[in-house]
Amino acid sequence: MTGPTGLWPKTGEVPGFSGTIDRSPDSRSLSPKDKSIVSLVVPFYNEGEGVFFFHEAIVPIMEQIPGIGFEVVCVDDGSRDNTLDVLVDIARRDSRFRVVELSRNFGKEAALTAGIDAARGDAVIPIDADLQDPPELIPVLIDEWRKGAEMVLAHRSDRRSDTFMKRKTAEFFYRIHNKLSNVKVPENVGDFRLMDRAVVESLKRLPERQRFMKGLFTWVGFRTVTVSYVRKPRITGATKLSPWKLWNFALEGITSFSTAPLRIWTYVGVVGALAAFLYGSFIALRTIFFGVDVPGYASLLVSILFIGSLQLISIGVLGEYIGRIYLETKQRPTYIVRKVYQDGSSGREE
Repeated sequence: MTGPTGLWPKTGEVPGFSGTIDRSPDSRSLSPKDKSIVSLVVPFYNEGEGVFFFHEAIVPIMEQIPGIGFEVVCVDDGSRDNTLDVLVDIARRDSRFRVVELSRNFGKEAALTAGIDAARGDAVIPIDADLQDPPELIPVLIDEWRKGAEMVLAHRSDRRSDTFMKRKTAEFFYRIHNKLSNVKVPENVGDFRLMDRAVVESLKRLPERQRFMKGLFTWVGFRTVTVSYVRKPRITGATKLSPWKLWNFALEGITSFSTAPLRIWTYVGVVGALAAFLYGSFIALRTIFFGVDVPGYASLLVSILFIGSLQLISIGVLGEYIGRIYLETKQRPTYIVRKVYQDGSSGREE
């Protein structure tokens, strides 16, 4: 069974799922009809040590907001530790929790997409499991939503919990991305936000397989407000994003929303051709009036190496875009769901 961008099991574990998730009132009756439903989407990857802390932090928040019913969609992104077992145990004891098990590790963007596709609420809040994004902010997001906002951004006003290098590289990325792209990604705003059902349905209609979610969240638009918070240190464990993964993530963001890197090389070529023409004219005139100089082999070699390096860089940029086209044309699903655990279900399908 194929979803908007992912592949779901044929066993009907997602009620009402037939190509797109059924959003009729009956299909999302997680609590009395007079309540709104808010879905929390939480990707997990090797977070076995932190699942208990997340559960203990999120449950009191869900119980303190009147008139709101909650579901927590936990996406296990191919964890190799006991993350899935702990999540399934929680889902068995608390019917508000559902666990979507992916068939392997597809990456955070794919896991986030799977959770958003599975969410059945009137609003959806993606949040990380490491508790750096405070659950205590959820009531504030919901208050802004009730006032009419369709997208409520959570802005990190203080990132001192991150390393100096991470803060500076993030600042550099936002600056470069927003200069090159027509879609301006808000600086210091992560995946943590609230999205109205209208926003979620618009996201699900986007056909990209290679997904840069921060850009897609911004691209769909809608009425947006921003609230600020101070980001906390991780409760346990360490980040799964290495510098190399962050570099590739930055390339993904730029190539997803801008063709400026391709256009730049057109301008570089024009400037190079003009410089070569002027330099050639200068050499010709100097030869006519002053005779032939001793050949400059060193300058010739440096020029060849410089031009060759520019050509290799431009080919690399072109390759990034061709690679994206290649991956998109294969039409592979963004993720594959192995099993969904809900309503007290337990155990694994082998």
